[in-house]
Amino acid sequence: MKRRIPSTAALTAFDASARHESFTRAAEDLALTQSAVCRQVSGLEAMLGVKLFRRTRRGVKLTDEGRSYARRVAERLDALERDTLELMAGAGGMPVIELAVVPTFGTRWLLPRLPQFMPGAVQINLHTRTRPFLFDETHFDAAIYAGDGHWPGCITRQVLAERLIAVCSPALAAPHAAPLTLAALARLPLLQQTTRPHAWRHWFAAGGLACDGDLRGPRYEQFSMSVQAAVLGLGVALVPDFMVAEELAQGRLLQPVPQAHDSDRAYYFVLPEGREHDALLARFGDWLARTAAEPPPC
Repeated sequence: MKRRIPSTAALTAFDASARHESFTRAAEDLALTQSAVCRQVSGLEAMLGVKLFRRTRRGVKLTDEGRSYARRVAERLDALERDTLELMAGAGGMPVIELAVVPTFGTRWLLPRLPQFMPGAVQINLHTRTRPFLFDETHFDAAIYAGDGHWPGCITRQVLAERLIAVCSPALAAPHAAPLTLAALARLPLLQQTTRPHAWRHWFAAGGLACDGDLRGPRYEQFSMSVQAAVLGLGVALVPDFMVAEELAQGRLLQPVPQAHDSDRAYYFVLPEGREHDALLARFGDWLARTAAEPPPC
């Protein structure tokens, strides 16, 4: 039975045209003439029996149907490109783990340790995600995320507890006597984490202080941004201790107060139900747990 699938030439022309909402810019991306792109898109519309673009004197705009179709086409072209690159790279003969990971944990904790896991025997591809997702809608085999361990339809295993410390640049702390009191720290600019809106409140409460201004200050999406902002002297960051070990050792950051507080979150290794008996994923999960239990490098 013949498949009713458009040609890849038509789909790539449509994808580029949808991204730019311009046949001219799509043609530049694809190294084609504008007329060639127009023919491919018109042929695709004729095959589908659906108008994907509205043509006006000012250019083209996606129709509602075109916008919906563009999202799905982009996803499938991305997947096809990814599979092609993996095959060209020779990954077909090597086991591969597609791992979603929260960004700063991936760069600060996982990547420095990753060469220790079966070097040369397994390829681990890292993809950043900051929120839980549906595994059925992705190509991921597993994930590492920060949360409370609850992820419907999944098996979770704690890797590392999240212990929060306050850090700032030496220049920011210099005008004050060290170590600072919690009350003195509360008067400094507090850098806020959008994924932890009440982190400062809990941290001050653990030290016995109710701080009225615990929600004020610049907000950042990722811990890596908060760390960099603290290095630049923009305020005090409240971050997991393992994420700033290098900056503390180099003197680019310091702890103005010695208090540390275990947050209500931890880092978990997550598998979709049904994959918990996968030997390679189980081995990787065991390695994560062992590695997390080791003392940090001096």
